[in-house]
Amino acid sequence: MTAPHIVDPAGVLKEAFSDASPDLMRSLLQTMINALLSADVDAVVGAEYGKPSAERVTQRNGYRHRALDTRVGTVDVAVPKLRAGTYFPDWLLERRKRAESAMITVVADAYLAGVSTRRMDKLVKQLGIDSLSKSQVSRMAEDLDEHVADFRTRPLDAAGPFTFVAADALTMKVREGGRVINAVVLVATGVNADGHREVLGTRVATAETAAAWNTFFADLVARGLTGVKMVTSDAHAGLVEAIAANLPGAVWQRCRTHYAANLMSVCPKSMWPAVKAMLHSVYDQPDAASVDAQFERLLDYVEAKLPAVHDHLDGARAEILAFTAFPKDVWTQVWSNNPNERLNKEIRRRTDVVGIFPNREAITRLIGAVLAEQNDEWAEGRRYLGLEVLQRCRQAPGLDAGIEDQHHDLPALEAAA
Repeated sequence: MTAPHIVDPAGVLKEAFSDASPDLMRSLLQTMINALLSADVDAVVGAEYGKPSAERVTQRNGYRHRALDTRVGTVDVAVPKLRAGTYFPDWLLERRKRAESAMITVVADAYLAGVSTRRMDKLVKQLGIDSLSKSQVSRMAEDLDEHVADFRTRPLDAAGPFTFVAADALTMKVREGGRVINAVVLVATGVNADGHREVLGTRVATAETAAAWNTFFADLVARGLTGVKMVTSDAHAGLVEAIAANLPGAVWQRCRTHYAANLMSVCPKSMWPAVKAMLHSVYDQPDAASVDAQFERLLDYVEAKLPAVHDHLDGARAEILAFTAFPKDVWTQVWSNNPNERLNKEIRRRTDVVGIFPNREAITRLIGAVLAEQNDEWAEGRRYLGLEVLQRCRQAPGLDAGIEDQHHDLPALEAAA
């Protein structure tokens, strides 16, 4: 006869879990969550991890880690990354909402400061800000400012080298001294060693001057910006000087989109369609030698008819064709600031809601939060440039001279304020 059970398994298990340390519970929960994520991404991929399958649509590509707060503590969630496409467990994690919180604090700051406009009053009602106290807004702002400060001052050396960098500036309206003035926001992005785009930094300045750009780039270098082969930007003199002073080994690529607008200003309106078509044909060539040959044909075409256009093109040749020193695989990604213009549109989408900022700190908070979120999305998405082509770009010949050989007559930089 079988002896009756003298131990209650359910009771023992319950007692074991009730006496378990928080570390054990947190470890068990973390293991279970990560196992669920692995199974979920297997379904997305179409095959189990490490097993060949004819139904596989992509492959895994490491993990990105997210902190998840639970009743047993914060657990480290390893979200699988994919080589093609993206995977995000919306059923478990919320996408970051720092930018929305930042916008609320900026509008609330203005509201509590007594700023009253039709747009502001509408926002206050939509966001429910009229129910927020000054201390609540202050606590929200303090938390966000800490996140933004960490993002803006983070070391860059671990993610480098940054082979390609792009820089641009945006104008914002801000209240200072009882009046509304313009301030500029300097932004730089780069392509890191892993081939992903990354926001390198941002800074609010009084004006877009050589001193402001010099201080901005000096800070990036101090934080670990290295290995820069080319910087793409418009032709603002202060910006070009700052690149030469702080990144002497880099060449400067003048944004082709900005340059076309500059060239149009010296070209008769009736002739612009033909000149524009010829200029575009330069960029359509299959290799560097063909680009140079087509540019010569463009110069020949305008030399007699349009001497001002000829001189403009001839003087800008090295700046607008700097991209040809690199493999053709990357030309479309580096010959203009268009990728940064898309980033600027996202910034404008948020800042246009506010209109006039109550102070410079509010500009830094909102734009810093938007850039931090964009940086996270880039890190989680597909590579901007492949690792193999990046390696070839770093070894591209003829880049040792840097920007100084493009501009022999650059004026000395002003002292940074």
